[in-house]
Order: sequence, then C-alpha cells, then structure tokens
Amino acid sequence: MVDILAAPQQAKTDSALRTLGAISVAHWVSHFHLFVLPMLFPFLKAQLGVGYIELGFALTVFGIVSGLTQAPIGYLADHIGARKVLLIGLTVGGVALIMLGLHLSYTSLIVCAALLGLANSVYHPCDYAILSTHMDEARMGRAFSIHTFAGFLGGAVAPAIMAALVASVGGLGALIVAGAVGPAAALGLLAAGIPDASSADRRQDGAAAPKQSIITPALIMLTIFFMLLGLSNAGISNFGVVALMTGYGVTFSAANIALTAFLGASAAGVLAGGYLADRTTRHGQVAAACFGINAVIMLVIATTTLPSLVLTAAMGIAGFLGGVIAPSRDMLVRHAAPAGAAGRAFGIVSTGFNFSGILSPLLFGWIMDQNMPHWVFGASVAFMVLTVLLALATDRKSAEPAKV
Repeated sequence: MVDILAAPQQAKTDSALRTLGAISVAHWVSHFHLFVLPMLFPFLKAQLGVGYIELGFALTVFGIVSGLTQAPIGYLADHIGARKVLLIGLTVGGVALIMLGLHLSYTSLIVCAALLGLANSVYHPCDYAILSTHMDEARMGRAFSIHTFAGFLGGAVAPAIMAALVASVGGLGALIVAGAVGPAAALGLLAAGIPDASSADRRQDGAAAPKQSIITPALIMLTIFFMLLGLSNAGISNFGVVALMTGYGVTFSAANIALTAFLGASAAGVLAGGYLADRTTRHGQVAAACFGINAVIMLVIATTTLPSLVLTAAMGIAGFLGGVIAPSRDMLVRHAAPAGAAGRAFGIVSTGFNFSGILSPLLFGWIMDQNMPHWVFGASVAFMVLTVLLALATDRKSAEPAKV
C-alpha cells in the first residue's frame, strides 16, 4: 500500500525535476547567446570594416528591442501558452545567428541583433511562468536559484566556447554553430515534454481565475527594484576593472582577479540563496540585509585603497551576497503576481533590467570620462541604499492581494 501511494508522488517529483532541467537549459542558452556577438567583435570589426561604435550600436538595438518586448511577450505567454512562446524564442534566436553566419553584412548584423533581442525577451516571462506553475511550492526558491545559476553558467562558458569555435571552424562557422544551439535546445525541450503554463496557471480549483489588474503598485515597485539592482551591479561588472586601475593603482591582473571573485561568488550565492528563499517568507528583508552589507563593503572600497588580497575577499563577499538576493527577488515577483499572470508579471518587472542596461553604460561611462573612478563604486553604493529601502517597501506591497 505504501508503494502504491508513493508511486504518484515519485512520478510528480520526476516530472518536476525534468521540467526544471529543461527550463534551466533554455536559460543557459539565453545567456550563452547574449555573449556570442560581443565575443566575435574583433572578427566582425575586421570582416565588416566598421568601428566599435557601430558594433556597440548593434548591442543597443538588442537592448531596446528586448526592453520593449518583455511585457508584450509576457502577455502572449499567458494567453497562448508559455511553452509555445519559449520554443519559438529559442528557434528565432538561433536562426538569427545562423542567418548572420550565412550572409554577413552590417545590415544583417543589426537585423540579427534585433531578432536576438526579441528572442531574449521570451525567457524570463516563459521560464518563470512554467516554473511557478509546476514546481513544488516548498522547493520554489531552490528551483529559481538553479534556473538563475544555469544562466550565469551559460554566460561564464560563452567566451571559451566561442574562442574554441573560432579556432576550429572560423568566425562564420562559429556563428552558425552557436545559432544551431537554439533550435537544438528547442527540440530537446520538446523531447523532454515540458508542460505548459497558461491554462494551469489561470485556474483555481478547476475554475478560471478572475481577471485582475496586472499593473499593481507592488509590480511597479518591483520593476523599479529590478532597475536599481541592475544599476547597482552594472558599474562594478562593466567598469570595475578600469575604475580600480585608474583610481586606485590596482594592477590589471589584480583588478581582474577581484572582478572574477565577484562574479564567481555571485553564482555560488545564487544556489545558497535558493535554500534561504525556501526557508523564509520575508524575501524583501533578505534582499535588504544582503544589499545593506554590500553597500557598506562598496563604500569601503570607494573610499580606501585596499591591499589586493583584501580587495579580492571584499569583492567575493559582495558578489556572494548579491547572488543570494536573486531567488528572493524572484519569489517577491511570484507572490506579487495575480493568479494566471506569472508570465506578464515577470515580463513587466524584467524591463527594469533592460532599462538599467540602457542607462548604466551612459552613466558609468560619463563618470569615467569625468575622471571620477571612485564614483563607479560610490554610485553603486547610492543605488544599493535605494535598493534596500525599496526592498523593504516591496516586501510589504507583495504581501498585499492584488485588487480586481
């Protein structure tokens, strides 16, 4: 009798793990594709005869398209099914790179960047809608953390993979092979039988969930929260090395080791944060505490010149705490989303990251142009303090039921 009762539970667990694995693969592909074009900039510059400004414009097109389409894609996922939209996104992103490899021109590069931006807007709404619907509630934080870690891993291995591809099959071949990963992953998800999220997510006790406003105060605050998170990390990730070298006399090697500690510890922190998110309901307080400590660490880095070993340790601690926040951040969104609107909710708040991606290069680039490298860390401190305050307010808002 025990075996008979345990069998359905085991089957449900196996299905959830298969779903988590498949969705994590999709997130790996999304971050891998983010780095394909930047890793090929030297090849593209030589082949197309353009400068880095023209190449940078392609990334700007990517960011704008992704930012403008996140929320609409979330609506689409909730209405026709997150699975269909996710599979289309994987395929479109892959085909865009393949077509660029088959017909290389600057116009094709811009079109490719736009299609990649469109494909990128699919992952957060669809991934989180499926996970929110089909993961065990008691393990939701860990599921989110594994999903996020897979994305970090995709970005981390992209430079090595692209370098190996260029060495073996050339730049055009590298584009084609990297693009083929998208449709291959889509086929893998189909083979894994990933579930859909629209109909299941919209039903409560067998009945359709009542229509509710998606533009709630909690989700508006979370969108700003995501933007502040992005701004807090962007300066350190993108300008930290040059700021340390220019303003603190840190060697290129030491600055890169410190940044590597920051990024590597972030990935470890994401996994630890998943366990923490499953053991508390005060996700906003978790985020506030971690970023409060980070603000102090970054303030010390901004105002003093630390020995290399101490600097690396401080950056590692800050990265770890920044990673811990990620699952709690996602749980805040899930709790704030009205029933049947997980895709739309994650699509809307994820635009905050896109806004930060557009604003941060301009802000921190201007700071460096003004020869104020200390303010790369100082501005990050300011954004962290704002993030702490908003996290505490968001924690209260997300606990309030959405109004019809």
